[in-house]
This record gives sequence, C-alpha cells and structure tokens, in this order.
Amino acid sequence: MPQSLSAVYIHLVFSTKDRRPFLRDQTLRHEAHSYLAEVSNRLDCPALLVGGVEDHVHILARFGRTITQAEWVKELKRASNEWIKGRGCDYADFQWQGGYSDFSVSQSNLEQVFKYIANQEEHHRKVSFQDELRVLLTKHETKWDEKYVWD
Repeated sequence: MPQSLSAVYIHLVFSTKDRRPFLRDQTLRHEAHSYLAEVSNRLDCPALLVGGVEDHVHILARFGRTITQAEWVKELKRASNEWIKGRGCDYADFQWQGGYSDFSVSQSNLEQVFKYIANQEEHHRKVSFQDELRVLLTKHETKWDEKYVWD
C-alpha cells in the first residue's frame, strides 16, 4: 500500500497540579480549551472537542501519524501552561499534573464520548474528578496505583 492511512481516536484526560481549581473562571476555561484544540490541531492531531471543569480537561482528538502520545501530551501541556501563566499574576503558580490518562475510542463510540465531554459541568455536580478517572480506568481495564496517580 503506497499510502499511510490512520483513523485512531484518543480520549485524553489530565488535571491541574493537585487538582487546584485554576480554571474556575468560565471565560478563561473556554479560552484554554480553544487554545488546547489549536495546539492539538497544529500537531496534526485534530481536536474534535476539548472540555472539562475547573481542575481538569478532556480532549477527544483524531491522533496523528507522525507523533507519539507522549510527545503530543508534553507539547499540549507545555504550550498551554505557558499560555495560562501569561493570563496574569493570578496564574503564576499554574501547573498541570505530571501524568495523564488516555483511552482509545472506536468510531462507533465517538458520539458517546463527545457527549460525555460536552456534559462535564453537569457530570461533575455529582462525581469528583478522582471518581470519574477511577471509572474510566476500570472501564478500560487499566491498572493504577492510587499513591502515584494523584499529583
């Protein structure tokens, strides 16, 4: 086959350091989500949706063929960290957590994951980020150690 073709979708989740609510301001949050989408698009990983609440983000993207997951996440965090810190002195201490979780999404589940991310504010009126991530990790049969996943 002379062409290299790919249709891999990723649901990426990461939080602010210690889950501090730096993204409480709705305007900043929406701008940060837009910026994360822009960075992902520049990395040839088109973002279908970026969402989240005050202490974490979810990104649904079609993963590119020329970048590793680690490189993608590292650049998303690096660029957005710099961008958020540039919003003013209230954000001078901003940091993302060291780790992340990402999950493959089949074509048949894209709409369901899209709706899930779009409804994050409503979802988190009932469920904490930690409980949400535990459910995602369990659903995707991913093993984790509680003492290392929450920084």
